[in-house]
Amino acid sequence: MTWLNYALMTVFFWGVYGVLLHQGRSFMPGVTPPGPEGAHAGLKAFLLVCVAYGIIGFVAYGVLKGRGSDVSFGASGITWSLIAGLAGAAGAFTLVLALGAAATPIIKGGGGFGPLAAGAVMPIVFGGAPIVNALVTLIKSPPDGGLKSISPVFFVGILLAAAGGVMVAKFAPVAGAHAPAAPAKK
Repeated sequence: MTWLNYALMTVFFWGVYGVLLHQGRSFMPGVTPPGPEGAHAGLKAFLLVCVAYGIIGFVAYGVLKGRGSDVSFGASGITWSLIAGLAGAAGAFTLVLALGAAATPIIKGGGGFGPLAAGAVMPIVFGGAPIVNALVTLIKSPPDGGLKSISPVFFVGILLAAAGGVMVAKFAPVAGAHAPAAPAKK
């Protein structure tokens, strides 16, 4: 398989991740009907995501062994991979908190999106993450010709990604919101 096939698979998996995570959160005790454990539902779902990462880790080990790897790791590889894992886990953790806050009714200080919270949160995440990635990559590995060598279309793309994420989130449907009824005919 090519890198593009894997990238598209990642788009699919990460595209459904927020919706599925929010669904798992919504089935935890105390969410429906509301109860004292509802405030902990997102963290409970996150703990199960961590278990899933462990399961996928065993799959990755099996793939390494199947490919004939001696499964050795260098000190720098271990360090940077753990830092990357911490960044990913911290992102998943804050995503759970964002989904919970966005699902909470506005009268309780939340976003008020209810079961549609992922529709508001995920566009910000997936619109913003590529921008952060592009900027960090530029800082870490600047192009040979400096910033002047970068096509202006790149910067337009960054602005469009930001605008798209904000617009999709801002105009995300709200649970229970319906179009106003047409006036009755006389």
